[in-house]
Parts: sequence; C-alpha cells; structure tokens
Amino acid sequence: MLLKRSLPKVRWKSWVKPWQQVDWLLFFLPVAVSIFGGLMILSTELKQPVTDWWWHWLVAGIGVFIALFLSRVRYENLLQWHWVTYGLTNFSLIAVMLAGTSAKGAQRWISIAGFNVQPSEFAKIGIIITLAALLHKRTASSLDNVFRALAITAVPWALVFLQPDLATSLVFGAIVLGMLYWANANPGWLILMISPVISAILFSIYWPLSEPIILFKELALGPLGILWSFVMAIVGWQTLPWRRFGFGAISAWTLNILGGELGVFAWNHVLKEYQKDRLTVFIDPDHDPLGAGYHLIQSRIAIGAGEIWGWGLFKGPMTQLNFVPEQHTDFIFSAVGEEFGFVGCLVVLFVFCLICFRLLHVAQTAKDNFGSLLAIGVLSMIVFQLIVNVGMTVGLAPVAGIPLPWMSYGRSAMLTNFIALGIVESVANFRQKQKYYL
Repeated sequence: MLLKRSLPKVRWKSWVKPWQQVDWLLFFLPVAVSIFGGLMILSTELKQPVTDWWWHWLVAGIGVFIALFLSRVRYENLLQWHWVTYGLTNFSLIAVMLAGTSAKGAQRWISIAGFNVQPSEFAKIGIIITLAALLHKRTASSLDNVFRALAITAVPWALVFLQPDLATSLVFGAIVLGMLYWANANPGWLILMISPVISAILFSIYWPLSEPIILFKELALGPLGILWSFVMAIVGWQTLPWRRFGFGAISAWTLNILGGELGVFAWNHVLKEYQKDRLTVFIDPDHDPLGAGYHLIQSRIAIGAGEIWGWGLFKGPMTQLNFVPEQHTDFIFSAVGEEFGFVGCLVVLFVFCLICFRLLHVAQTAKDNFGSLLAIGVLSMIVFQLIVNVGMTVGLAPVAGIPLPWMSYGRSAMLTNFIALGIVESVANFRQKQKYYL
C-alpha cells in the first residue's frame, strides 16, 4: 500500500487533452492510405534497383508528427501571419526560377542538404491560408472581393505556371474556385471564371465540314468557341451587376473571345511539346502508342487485367515487369487495379470519400469563417487531385502529372498533404465542443 501511494499517478488524460477534439477518423485514414501506398510502391519496385518505398513511409512518419503538432496549435495564429506566409510562398517560387534544379524540361526543385524540395507543392498551403484570411471577413458575395482574391492568387499562380508546372497551376485553380464558392460567390461568376479556358479548347475544334473564320494570319475563330462565347454572354447578362446597356453580356463575350485567342497563342507559342501531349493523348492514345500514349495504354491494360479481385499483392505481371512507366508516382492507381482488382479500387475510392466527407464536416462545424475556409481549401485540393489522378489512369482525364494524395511517391507532396491535414485537425480541435458527431 505504501509503495502504491508513493508512486505518482499517471495522468494519461493530461496527455490526451490537447487532442481531445481532433477528428481521429480523419487523421487515421490518410495514415492508412500512406501505409498502403508504401506497399504498392514496394510492389512496383521489387525488380528494380531503387527503394523508394521506405522513403515514402519515412516521410509519411515525419508528416504524422508534423500533423499532430499542428493540430494542437491554434489555427487562428495563421491569420496574423498570412501576409508573411504569402511573401515566403512567392519568394520560394522565385528562388526556384533563379537557382532551381531542372528535370524533364521543367525547373521545379531546390536542392537543400542533398534533398530536392518542390516549393510549388508547399505553395498550395500558402494559397489556402492567404485566401482563407482574405475571405473570412470580406466574403466573395461582391465582385470587388472576388477580383481582390484573384489578383492575390495570380502572382504565385503565374510563377508556378512559368516553371513550367501546369499540373500544380491547375490545382491552384481548383483551390480558388472551391474557396470562392464556399465564401458565397455567385455560381455564375465561377462559371465565367473558367469559361475562357473552355473557350481556348473550343476555339481549336471545328464542326464537320466547317472551316474556322480567319480574321488575321494569327487570329482564327472556331464555330464552337463563338457559340460558347454567346452562351457565356447570356450568363454574364443574368449574373453580372452591369446589366445596363448590356455591359455584363458584352464583358462576358469579350472575355471568352480574348481567352480563346490567348489559349490558341499559348498552345502555339508557350506550352512545351510534352505538355501538349499530356493534354491531348487521353482522347486517342492509340494515335501514338509507343510515344505519348504509351503510359495511358499500359495503365488501362494493367487495370483491366486485375478484373474483379486482382492478381494479389506482389503478383501483378505488368506491375512486376515494369510495363507501366512512372507507376510509383503518377500511375500508382494502376498497380492497385491490377493487384487488387475492381474491388480494391472501390475500397481505395471509398476511403478517399470518407476523408473528403470528414473534411467537409470539419468545414461545416468550424467556429469561424477562417477555419471553415481552411478546411474547404484542403478539401478542394484533395478532391481535384483525386479525380484527375484516377481519371488519367483510366483514360478519362489528361495525363497532367498530378499525384494521388498520400499514395503516390513524392516527398514534398507527402509533407504538404500532412501539413494540410494538421491545419484542418487544428480547426477541428479548437471548435466548440459538439454533442453529436457525424
């Protein structure tokens, strides 16, 4: 009895208390995905002299500790440092352009202590924090605030696009659209925001037996692009506040015409050849089966070979014989399809759906607009990367080089995802105590 009384009581509750409001389901699901991703990377490298799988787990472990640390730090502190975060984001992107490491035609990495760091990945977090800080008081219900948010985003977006890193610049766009929508932007305005990109695509597609309208040597108007521009003029007339004299309709129409022509110019003079191939090969990969279409063709064959239940872990013939290039990074989902079949793919997608629903729940139950917008920014980032990555492995989206969150190999991407998770968990941890949980 004396010994029992002399021993100090272990106050385990005091250890758990800093995390008592954390969404543990949201936390452990990405950890499970990371562990499974390491197994799939190991499977793709069994017959190769590289061993990236243990790096994947090591970086994920570091990310777990970072996420746990961030989850017990009040996210409101980010609000007073958002301009510093924005400045550091732009500084790192400029540093890449001045002293970065080049690979595969792009300059995206900075070498630090022998490790290549990709600042554009961490820039996603910087954009989310900056936009959340801008929109938490001044919502996107007015065009002035929308333009302000777009102007702030334009600088890091342009720096990423010029690296060139088209994939990450697309993720930036998804983050901005998702956060503006959550901040009460008119859906018609969001349609008008993406309409110039659609115009740029449609201006190069012509109806059968129809020729483009040639205005000048470098200026041609495609019929589908013109039709789309008139549809957007109607949207502008209905949603923009400048209805007098039809200024809203004229502005929307002009925006799409200019966007279409700028898109054609960018296609001819700005985009690299490999970027063009990635954007168009999914439409007809058999057109270049040994070149740009090779990745996609092999990925579809591997997923189809898995059928319902798959070949089993470490037993997929195409995975083990390395028929699918870049399978441990961009095409990791094809390894899942071959070795675990249709059922395995459904399980992985179901887990990601649970992660997204939990992110949405945190956004809905956050105690303020800033925390809610942080969660929605992370949700937009994860959803877009998931849809594009899975879509490109099965031929439903362009091969954009976007990794599958927590599964694809990529040290900077892994740390970025866990930092984002830690910030969202901080939002969950410091919200008002909920009586019931979904």
